[in-house]
Amino acid sequence: MLLVMDVGNSNIVMAVYQGANMIKSWRFTTDRNKTEDEYRVKVEGFLADEGLTLANFKDVVISSVVPPINPSLDRLFSRVCSFKPLFINAGIKTGLNLKVDDPRGLGADRIVNAVAAYDRFGGPLIIIDMGTATTVCAVSAKGDYLGGVICPGLGISVEALSSSAAKLPRIDIVPPVRAIGKNTVDSMHSGIYFGYVGLVDSFITRFKRELKQDALVVATGGFAPLIGKGTEMIDRIEPNLTLEGLRLLHEKNHPR
Repeated sequence: MLLVMDVGNSNIVMAVYQGANMIKSWRFTTDRNKTEDEYRVKVEGFLADEGLTLANFKDVVISSVVPPINPSLDRLFSRVCSFKPLFINAGIKTGLNLKVDDPRGLGADRIVNAVAAYDRFGGPLIIIDMGTATTVCAVSAKGDYLGGVICPGLGISVEALSSSAAKLPRIDIVPPVRAIGKNTVDSMHSGIYFGYVGLVDSFITRFKRELKQDALVVATGGFAPLIGKGTEMIDRIEPNLTLEGLRLLHEKNHPR
């Protein structure tokens, strides 16, 4: 069995794989202040609900964009299991050519998503991950990871708007029925939602222009289904793209 963990700024997603089949996944809040023991209680509690313990696993693969948490997770699995977890970084085997200025500075989540999308669909690709931050990445037909953009996520944008403008309330993120809002809340809904749809569409258009060809657009992340309702430029929404990428990277780096 394989345990994979995607450590994001807002949430940690953990999943259990038996071969290529995902058995179960969980999502819980990322907390930089939790100790190794607290994370152990959390992880073992989820596993126990499925009748599993850490002793059932032969490997653990972790993608993390929150470096302060990594030492605690490393110690947890190194102490409880008989192996060190595999952390995703630019030095591992990916099957992609990282055509960027500093491969070691490339976020683990972006590598993982690119590996999963290219393995499933081939290239060229535009990969959008809509989480705490939104990333848009390009992969060529021959498997060159070409780079991309990083911008504030939808949740950050909503929080910044309400916290920086004294008269604007906090709002839920929902698709508005029209662009022209008749009151403050409707106007905020329209500005946030259609503004973000426009941002995504603009980057897709610009990427395709720079690639000088059409490309399959694959989206993942918590906000992908919501934004996907407002655009026809996203071809596929893949909620488990990062988890699948972690499984594939395990196979590439620990072949049976």
